[in-house]
Amino acid sequence: MAVADLAFKALTAGLGVATLYLAGTFSVNVYRGLSWHSEQSKLEKAKTED
Repeated sequence: MAVADLAFKALTAGLGVATLYLAGTFSVNVYRGLSWHSEQSKLEKAKTED
């Protein structure tokens, strides 16, 4: 029983770490995507003003 309990705890901890990692990278990617989109909009505005 102790082996199964330890395996379950290890699995749960691994899933928790994976969730935090994915949430972090997702947030960074959303921020980078919004920054990229904002920069593209600025370039388009500058191009049309010329």
